[in-house]
Amino acid sequence: GWVYNSTKDSIVTEWDLVCNSNKLKEMAQSIFMAGILIGGIVLGDLSDRFGRRPILTCSYLLLAASGSGAAFSPTFPIYVVFRFLCGFGISGITLSTVILNVEWVPTRMRAIMSTALGYCYTFGQFILPGLAYAIPQWRWLQLTVSIPFFVFFLSSWWTPESIRWLVLSGKSSKALKILRRVAAFNGKKEEGDRLSLEELKLNLQKEISLAKAKYTASDLFRIPMLRRMTFCLSLAWFATGFAYYSLAMGVEEFGVNLYILQIIFGGVDVPAKFITILSLSYLGRHTTQAAALLLAGGAILALTFVPLDLQTVRTVLAVFGKGCLSSSFSCLFLYTSELYPTVIRQTGMGVSNLWTRVGSMVSPLVKITGEVQPFIPNIIYGITALLGGSAALFLPETLNQPLPETIEDLENWSVTASGPISAPPWGSRSGPRAFPE
Repeated sequence: GWVYNSTKDSIVTEWDLVCNSNKLKEMAQSIFMAGILIGGIVLGDLSDRFGRRPILTCSYLLLAASGSGAAFSPTFPIYVVFRFLCGFGISGITLSTVILNVEWVPTRMRAIMSTALGYCYTFGQFILPGLAYAIPQWRWLQLTVSIPFFVFFLSSWWTPESIRWLVLSGKSSKALKILRRVAAFNGKKEEGDRLSLEELKLNLQKEISLAKAKYTASDLFRIPMLRRMTFCLSLAWFATGFAYYSLAMGVEEFGVNLYILQIIFGGVDVPAKFITILSLSYLGRHTTQAAALLLAGGAILALTFVPLDLQTVRTVLAVFGKGCLSSSFSCLFLYTSELYPTVIRQTGMGVSNLWTRVGSMVSPLVKITGEVQPFIPNIIYGITALLGGSAALFLPETLNQPLPETIEDLENWSVTASGPISAPPWGSRSGPRAFPE
């Protein structure tokens, strides 16, 4: 066997992933990303068919069980199978949480709540390095971060289903009960009691009649407006994941302690997400998304011209780029969910989001081009981010606009509308609404 000069226990020391086997470590990470990718495709469609909450609940249970199973894996192949299932579950949790947030939260609070969810990820980035330092055995560390998801699984039973999805799925009676329960919880029981099934159906008569048709991922490419949106969003998602993981995997290049740099990378999210809230609320989603990717691309390209011995400058550029890409992630989750209609929102989110996972899987391969010329990887990463930012310029603005309900809302949007940021036609509809806009 091998003798390791380290007090840290990891999968590398457990299964001797060195020399000819050293690529198995990267393979395990790629399989994990593949789980997230496939989960986005499968669970996105299932959520539009069976509801947001069932997918969220099942995903919590899957992540808790597979994460705990990974901690007790007897062999490396079994470990990577559990890691694949972990990725699959994470995808369902992420998509369902974002969609429920968008479909429940009023328009004026949507950007704030979306960014607040992003801060939960930042909080996890602060905690994980400390846990990894305090728990040097990887099995105990894996088990420690997996057990809490059993609690989340139980708590998810009290999460209300999306009112929009219930109404458009022909379950108006159940939607009314949930609305009254939520109204009572918010101290507005009288207002909730005054709601009636007839009023709910009257307000959503058009949406109910048009939502009888079932939509699949193929409709995202069949309908011209959806095809254009999906192409631009997919490029933005791909560029964000592609560039983000280029910085995440290159931490050893900056000459900073791994634990400290992880904390710095988490710390930059605090001001970055705060600026994102302000930008999303006042400048809009369109401008914020484009600016985040364009600035990130510029920072990565700038690394090409900074000598390797100027580690501080390179670290500052990398941290700035990572902050911009974190802002891009926060904006994309909100922006994408606002652009797609309710009847196909989760499917659209899943298909768009999977391109981030494709980017994260392709990103390591680009590093190999550095053996030809050291500057080639950063040029590829930077140009891709710039292309993603440019694609965002062709997307419509959704700031202060009600969520689109049906495909017809998009089809009525003329392709000859003036400018890429013309206001969607569904934003001009008037009349009382039975649930948050």
